[in-house]
Amino acid sequence: MKGGCKDVSESIERERRGPLVSVQHLSKNYVQRGQFSRTGHTVHALEDASLTISRGATLALVGDSGSGKSTLARCLALLEKPSAGEITFDSRDLLALGSRELFAVRSQIQLIFQEPASALNPRMTALEIVAEPLAIQRRGTKAERRDRALEGLASVGLRMDCRGKRPMEFSGGQRQRLAIARALVLEPQLLILDEALSSLDLAGQETMLQLLAELQARHSLTYLHISHDLRLVSQFADEIAVMYNGRVVEQQPTAKLFSEPSEEYTRDLLIALPSLESICMDRSA
Repeated sequence: MKGGCKDVSESIERERRGPLVSVQHLSKNYVQRGQFSRTGHTVHALEDASLTISRGATLALVGDSGSGKSTLARCLALLEKPSAGEITFDSRDLLALGSRELFAVRSQIQLIFQEPASALNPRMTALEIVAEPLAIQRRGTKAERRDRALEGLASVGLRMDCRGKRPMEFSGGQRQRLAIARALVLEPQLLILDEALSSLDLAGQETMLQLLAELQARHSLTYLHISHDLRLVSQFADEIAVMYNGRVVEQQPTAKLFSEPSEEYTRDLLIALPSLESICMDRSA
């Protein structure tokens, strides 16, 4: 967990750099209808949610299942249109952009899912998967896209002999690396990781966190980590935002959230964390 003078100095530096993302009063409603009914009821997936992400920082978004974390991520990635509210990205109002401007800005915001296999074409090779976003964005020649894709595979630790393999020939951790390479080939500013570590074992999580830290430093990336595991995100997040019933009820620097939580729901989450002793007993069992 980050803390002490380092946490204070990093907070000052983030304030100096300013926010890359600002979400204000965001709402997202869905109408659900029964199989044999014309009427439906409204589900409020997001309700007046607000948060900010500092440029070059890592924000963790935590909360129970159904709290609205993934819906917020999809709105940020422009996969869902909010019902109300504002999203500012790099000083631009995303919800006011035209289709041509949205096409350009989409490359700057990339989303990585919990199970990457669901987002990777099983018929394509690793090289084709990483090169495809460049073709969609009409960047470079075919040879240039191939070279960029090879560099992308190498940057996430996938060897040259992996380029001809298809997704199902990789392990879960390797598929996650492949998804990261695909996302980073467009040189985005914001990388959203939706429970991207939850399917990995402890060793895999530690290895992936090290890789993500290296990539963040190398490419000046901003991260939004979505997770239900408060203890895990405490290891790497600069700030933590807590969601409950579609709202962001609290956002604080990591050390302060653990030492001085302002909301009762956050205090309940902290109380529910397993103790260090119980974790050690579970691992030795």
